[in-house]
Amino acid sequence: MDSSAVVGDQPLFNESANVPDVTAVTISYLLCIFGGILSILIMFGNLLVIISIVYFKQLHTPTNFLMLSLAVADLLVGLFILPFSVMLFVSSYQHLHGLLCKVRGTLDVILCSSSIWSLCCISVDRYYAVCQPLRYRTKITVRVVWIMILVSWTIAALNGIVFTLKAPDKGQKNKCAAFQAKTQGTVVASVLFTFGFPAVTMFSIYLKILMVAHKQARSILSMDKSAAAVSKVERKATKTLAIVVGVFLMSWTPYFLSISLHPVTNYTIPLHVLQSFKWLGWSNSMFNPFVYAFFYSWFRSAFKMIITGKIFTDDFSNSKLF
Repeated sequence: MDSSAVVGDQPLFNESANVPDVTAVTISYLLCIFGGILSILIMFGNLLVIISIVYFKQLHTPTNFLMLSLAVADLLVGLFILPFSVMLFVSSYQHLHGLLCKVRGTLDVILCSSSIWSLCCISVDRYYAVCQPLRYRTKITVRVVWIMILVSWTIAALNGIVFTLKAPDKGQKNKCAAFQAKTQGTVVASVLFTFGFPAVTMFSIYLKILMVAHKQARSILSMDKSAAAVSKVERKATKTLAIVVGVFLMSWTPYFLSISLHPVTNYTIPLHVLQSFKWLGWSNSMFNPFVYAFFYSWFRSAFKMIITGKIFTDDFSNSKLF
């Protein structure tokens, strides 16, 4: 390959002349700036969510613990995946390239799987909260939620191990593919297990929730004020989390769809297209904290107290946020 000025994980020098490629160096600077800013935003936003849920006792609810699991996965994306990806792009040390590629790929699969299975658990939580409110407190307890979180991360870890074992020993020269697998069957199976099945499950559950919430909205006038207020809070929470799921699916669907079609098209999809879709998926880790802050007044209050340093001046863990 004469030049690697393609948006992919390739070295930034001209192999034949052994000199820097000007276009590639320019792209590397822009990618470092973009990747650095995105990484900081992801870590800052999700760290606010994590501190809020851990510190404020009012936020110690089953739903928020599931959101905590999601925030941890998103935080680790900003802490590890994006820096590794930038290093893979700008590094000229080929003896480290393969190792970094495998580490980045394994962590990427684990964190992506954890995120989507956490969202799947959140959809189950919302199903009981809206569709079976009388059984919600007995079915979705803190203990049950922690078991769900443990199962989600266990599935993610196993998926990462399978990815590591199934990844080819040697990829294309000077490339760290956006997705690596030995066979087309492995790609399809991984996409279905990591994304397809959970996505269909979430879509089906939220469709059911939407139908039930519509019926509740028509009968809410006949409720007493306290019941109506509870129903309104649950429906708002469901709507907010449905937006989180929708943003997640819009961010990741292009990537998973493209790698599913990649073998079918005889690997004709350009590498920079796959990488662009991959970065779109990683960017999703930045969106959730902004969604929480926009829709939840208690998260806005918590974020404000953390950013201003108020929680460091006294014990506000029992503060009334809403």
